[in-house]
Amino acid sequence: MTHITVMNFKVKCCLVAKKTMIAFFLFTILFGIQHGTISDVYAAPPTEPPATANTPEEKQDDDALFFQKELEGLQEGQILIQKELQEIKQLLKERQQAPAAPPADDLTNKILNVKGDAFHGAQDAKLTLIEFSDYQCPFCARYFRDTFPSLLKEYIQAGKVKYIFRDFPLTSIHKEAFQAAEAAECAGDHGQFWAMHDWMFSNQDNLGKDMLLQQAEKLGLAMPRFRSCLEEGQYRAEVQNDLDEGQQAGVRGTPTFFIGLTGANDGTVKPVHILRGAQSYTRFKEVIDGLLAQ
Repeated sequence: MTHITVMNFKVKCCLVAKKTMIAFFLFTILFGIQHGTISDVYAAPPTEPPATANTPEEKQDDDALFFQKELEGLQEGQILIQKELQEIKQLLKERQQAPAAPPADDLTNKILNVKGDAFHGAQDAKLTLIEFSDYQCPFCARYFRDTFPSLLKEYIQAGKVKYIFRDFPLTSIHKEAFQAAEAAECAGDHGQFWAMHDWMFSNQDNLGKDMLLQQAEKLGLAMPRFRSCLEEGQYRAEVQNDLDEGQQAGVRGTPTFFIGLTGANDGTVKPVHILRGAQSYTRFKEVIDGLLAQ
């Protein structure tokens, strides 16, 4: 991107210089004609005798009209040059104000508290994989659809990795994500957290309250209890706590994954690697196998 910007800058400078030289040349000719220092520079050589010869006065009028048009053209060119100069100034300004590259992820001294969070897999697995996610995030849904099934089969169900899900609803762009996170927690009270979790990632366009209640009923949940949990916001503080801890840990978007060593039954995880975005299964496998081999 920087290389293209520099090339555009050089091209614009060349065009401005060229147009300026043309403008100066035409202005010099116009000045010479008006002051009698240049004569008939633009007169075309006669090929055939004209039917009637122009008088000196008529020729002078024609020259004046011609150079008047040229002057108008110069004025238009000047406006274009000024516009291009403004564009060049803007390019320079953008280059000066370009944000610095984000710092490398520093996991030193970072400890994640995962006590009470929903998880898949063996409690004492060597590694713990923590996902910070948003139920309306399309990249999270892509990861859920394309990558998670292989991780579940090869590592989580095999007892090698403990998998923990944490909420990171981006409410500025996903208006129903926070309530969806609450609904999953409420479903967890009935032992149906993962069933609600899976359904929501497969139905991201239908996460309004009415649809959440319908799905809860389909899952066989005790509806008065589920409705009360959702409407009274029993898990609102927990979802907000996930969001706050994610921000403190360096989560900037979803999905974000922390991979670390499972703590000694104290509900904590020391992350040693971070993956951002809907990474492929191959990328997860590379990182996980490397850590398991240590």
